[in-house]
Amino acid sequence: MPEPIISVSGLRGIIGETLTPEVAIRYAAAFADCVPPGDFVLGRDSRPSGNMLAQAIQAGLQAVGRNTIDAGIVATPTLGILVRKYQAAGGIQITASHNPAPYNGLKLFTAEGRVIPAEPGQNVLERYRGGKPAWCDHARLGRGFTCEDSVTAHLIAVLDTVDAVRIRQQHFRVVLDSNRGAGSVLGRRLMHELSCRVTVLGGEPDGQFEHLPEPTAENLAGVLAAVPDNRAQIGFCQDPDADRLAVIDENGRYLGEEYTLALCVDHVLRQKKGPIAANCATSRMSQDIALRHGAAYCRAAVGEANVVDAMLKHKALFGGEGNGGPIDPRVGLVRDSFVGMAILLDAMAARNQKISEMADELPRYEIVKTKISLPGEKIPAALSALEKRFPEAKSDRLDGLRLDWKDRWLLVRGSNTEPIVRAIAEAPTEVEAQSLCKAAAEVLAGV
Repeated sequence: MPEPIISVSGLRGIIGETLTPEVAIRYAAAFADCVPPGDFVLGRDSRPSGNMLAQAIQAGLQAVGRNTIDAGIVATPTLGILVRKYQAAGGIQITASHNPAPYNGLKLFTAEGRVIPAEPGQNVLERYRGGKPAWCDHARLGRGFTCEDSVTAHLIAVLDTVDAVRIRQQHFRVVLDSNRGAGSVLGRRLMHELSCRVTVLGGEPDGQFEHLPEPTAENLAGVLAAVPDNRAQIGFCQDPDADRLAVIDENGRYLGEEYTLALCVDHVLRQKKGPIAANCATSRMSQDIALRHGAAYCRAAVGEANVVDAMLKHKALFGGEGNGGPIDPRVGLVRDSFVGMAILLDAMAARNQKISEMADELPRYEIVKTKISLPGEKIPAALSALEKRFPEAKSDRLDGLRLDWKDRWLLVRGSNTEPIVRAIAEAPTEVEAQSLCKAAAEVLAGV
């Protein structure tokens, strides 16, 4: 049987093919074998296959002597909150994030309520591939418990970061597109707590996605008009496990995921100064905003766990990834769409501005993302060739190769799962960004 796609923070695969109950049990048992004694909290997004996997994983963990706490359908950032609330040894979120419906996956959480970092994640992977679960006898089996209230702790943490009274006075009209994912479980309640007049699209968390799960412009084409049609002042669009947020303005214009982090950073820094951290594939908007406010800006390798590592190292005030994943350490060390929604509503209330006006004030760039076929063994030579092709650019090998100019950048990094490299470029215009990606493809073709 082919192996699922595995990284240091978890795995994902197609149900019944690369992801089976046996795979899930073995992976969860390997995780349990790598962490201190204690309970495990389990959550899942709304995919129908999630319940089957949850039952299998609970059985597997109890069979190796661990108690389990079933949180049911919850957002990924909510699971991080619950791990800390229950002082658990770890957590497992059953989700395939933005992947299509046939997929599901497991995301591992440490006792700190964050996605597992690289080194301990690698230990889990090695144990999964090389070890066998240590099944317990009948006297040492774990027990199963149910989380009776999965969202209140998360709700309170988010509300504490904003001026809720100020937001409530505005009675904002909001469209929330949860796309039948886990986001509506807390999203609807958050909007009501902030006295928003909310129209929820896809509010039933049953995994029957009404459009492709990733909240991109193409996938949200049928949602855009719902914002002006409902006379809403903003539209919030979540992915299935609600750790990512895309924004639509009051005119039905897709602002997208990159603007989520940039707008949040701007509002946070208007209130307090401190370091900002984001991954090296994030739009330069956030960096420009940090510099505008006199704040340090720290880059991390791609991956949520890497951003969190950078945030902890530099004591960052705020951070995240440009895929719509803001991270507010006051709430948790997980990408969090609810953090994004609350902060953007707070910004609109504080400045008495439309979301379109705030977006138009940000530095303007265009990002282009491409894939280039290249065997893994050729990547080192390819990156060196790119450095020689652009000697005037500032070179950074933090994650693949990033080349920086005054008003543009190019990132080329190998895939962990496919014989390709991903080339991402950002420039003042789409044509200029495409030109950088094209130049990269030409250099790599000659390697």
